[in-house]
Formats: sequence, C-alpha cells, structure tokens
Amino acid sequence: MTLRNRRNFLAVSALAAGGALLSSRLSFANTNTNGKSRFVFIILRGALDGLAAVPPYGDRDYPALRRDLAFSANNVLPLNDLFGLHPSLAFLKESFTARELVVFHAVASPYRERSHFDGQDVLENGFTRAHATQSGWLNRALAAIPAGRSLDKELGVALGQNIPLVMRGPAAVTSWSPSKLAALDEDTLERITDLYSGDPLLAKRLADALNADAIADSPMMADSGASNPSAGQLMQVRDAALAPISRGGKHAAAGSARYTEVIHAAAEFLRREDGPKVAVFDTTGWDTHANEGAAQGQLAGRLAALDAGLRSLKEQLGPVWNDTAVLLATEFGRTAAINGTRGTDHGTAAAAFLVGGAVRGGRVIADWPGLSNRALYQGRDLMPTLDVRSVLKGVLEEHLLVPSRALDVAVFPDSNAAKALSGLVRT
Repeated sequence: MTLRNRRNFLAVSALAAGGALLSSRLSFANTNTNGKSRFVFIILRGALDGLAAVPPYGDRDYPALRRDLAFSANNVLPLNDLFGLHPSLAFLKESFTARELVVFHAVASPYRERSHFDGQDVLENGFTRAHATQSGWLNRALAAIPAGRSLDKELGVALGQNIPLVMRGPAAVTSWSPSKLAALDEDTLERITDLYSGDPLLAKRLADALNADAIADSPMMADSGASNPSAGQLMQVRDAALAPISRGGKHAAAGSARYTEVIHAAAEFLRREDGPKVAVFDTTGWDTHANEGAAQGQLAGRLAALDAGLRSLKEQLGPVWNDTAVLLATEFGRTAAINGTRGTDHGTAAAAFLVGGAVRGGRVIADWPGLSNRALYQGRDLMPTLDVRSVLKGVLEEHLLVPSRALDVAVFPDSNAAKALSGLVRT
C-alpha cells in the first residue's frame, strides 16, 4: 500500500469510527467451499431492457412493438433463430461461442410492481415481497455453507460506501472504501494509530481494513498466470463507460475511473488463493425512459461499458476465470413497446446472464411466451416464465455447494415452486 493511500484510508476510518464502513457497491466473501469456486453477482440497477440486450429478432410480433428501435438478423449477434445479443455485447457473444455463457430470457423475481426500490429489495432479499427482511439471500447462503458457519469470522469484504442488502445478514462482513478526503500528515497518522491501539476491536478493524486496502491497491503479480492489464485494456473500459455520456465532464471521468477501479479490485481479491471467493457489485444507468437508442445511443454505450468490464475481469483473473461464474440480473424489465420519447418504461420480465469459465454455456434458457397482444403481461410487458430464484438456486447448490434444504428454507423462503435449475455450471 502506498503511503498516500494509507493516509487516505485512515482519514476515512477516523471519521467512520474504526471500520464501520458498511453497505457496499462491491462485496466479497471467503466461502471456503471447494477452495477454487468463485461467484460474482452483478446487479444491473435501473431495470435493463432485456428485449434490447437480447432481442427476440425471430419473433414475428417484435418488429411492430419496437419499430425503429428493433433489431434484425442483419444487425444482431445471433445466438439461434429466435434470439441474438445486442451488437455492443461482443465479449458475451465470444463467451457464448466458447460455451461459457448461458442467456436466460423472460426471467423475473416474484415482484410484479414497478418501483425500482421495491424491485431491487425483492431481488436482493430472496423473499416474495419487498422489505420482508433486513438480510440478503447471498449472505444467508454463505452462512448455510457447512465450511462457513463460523459467524464470528469475517466472511466478506465490501469495497465502496455500502454493503448491498444481498450481502447483509448473519455471515460477518467487513468493508473497504477508497477515500476522497485529503491525505493526513504523519503526526495525525501516529495519533490515530495510538488511539486505535487502545481498543482491541478497533485495532482489529483497522488491521483488517488495511489488509483489504493493500490487496485492492496491489499491482497484478507476474507469477499469477495473468498478465498485467495494459493501459489500452483499462482505457477500453474507460472509453466504453464514457460512450453514453454526452456531457460527461469531470463527473463522467470520475465515474469511469471508479468503474475501472472496481474491476481491477475485484480481480485482485478473487485471484488470491487465501482471499475472497464471492463478489457482488452493481452498475447503474439502465433506466432508459427516453432516447434509448438501438445499435447506437445511450443503451448501446452502457452495454459496451459492461461488456468491456467483463472482458477486463476475465483477462485480469487469468486462470481463476476457469473456476468463476458471473451472474448478471436486474430488478425488472421494460415495456415491450417503445414509448413516445423513444424509450421504454418500467416492465416485468427481462433477461439475465451467467458467464464464466465454470459455466456450461452455449445455451439460451427460455420458455418463450411470445410478444402477441394476448401473450403480454397486463397487455404491456414481456410475460415472466422463469423465476430468477431457480437460476440462483442452481448456481448456489452446484457451484458453492449450498445445501438444497437451506436454499428452500433459509436462503429463499417460500420458494418451493421455484425449482433449482441443474447443469448450469461444470462440476
């Protein structure tokens, strides 16, 4: 860790009462399952348009609903005769061809309203209704793993300002956050160190957080089997993140820098043999009510940034990618038809993605309901036919070895109707 970063971290710690930096945009957990399996859950906050990310270009009712925002066989990345990927998702298409991507369509949580906040709460809490609990399904899953039941051991570390609901609960977690405060001078550093040394709890929190800071700030190591991310690779992520922003200025640059930093930190934590095995982070900006765009435009730029970030994550993970499964899901989809401002409003079913070297991919899993007027949910949305909890159960049971009984009772209560999908990962 550089002295500057250490000073910045201590500045945050002093103001946060010694490590109470809980609730995060990026969280990790050491699951101690088989020692190799890594799982990443990415929340696409804002309601991703699944009909644009995975256009059903072979559905005869699709062009009339999307009109000039519709994709055809000429400008889509085809997956089969019915579905394709948005042209900005080149890495995901490569992953599909390499049999490292499963695409899910017409998928949704049990939530059936259109509030972002409530929809995200249901996606993260694992229950059938919003605000049913203060814990999340992933934290409860970690607590249910036989090798990870020691609740006094910090199983997770969160990078960012908050630990998301999905990672809150009985399994212990800690946090780390890059500081935006001015660096402290040496005298202040010494005073803080003396202050912390007098309290065993604060001293432990400080030591744990300094260790997390060192990991996140460390360069890629040459003997890891993964090459250092080149300046070009990092700029690719940065430029893709900037693409959808027309008046970015320094705020856009700061946002893209944070995105690049998240990807780098995720790879650093997950690559360590003695480090975390599970990661959660989120991306935002998917609420495309106006000027959504098709092959070019607002959504295309955001998808390109996401795709570039996933590519960078794979490259930086190196051989660890072979043991990794990354699931991307959103709180709900968007309307089947475009609105009067060339965008889409809050909907119901969407698309989800499972990508990674540990994934048995090359498949689209969808009980496709169609897009005719009779088939639409409430006459406006893609009808949900797959419960996202079935996907989550399948990954957690096969990849992280969470007992099926715990999944049905503790992790996802009242979910007997959502049977776990099998065969999603290589076992």
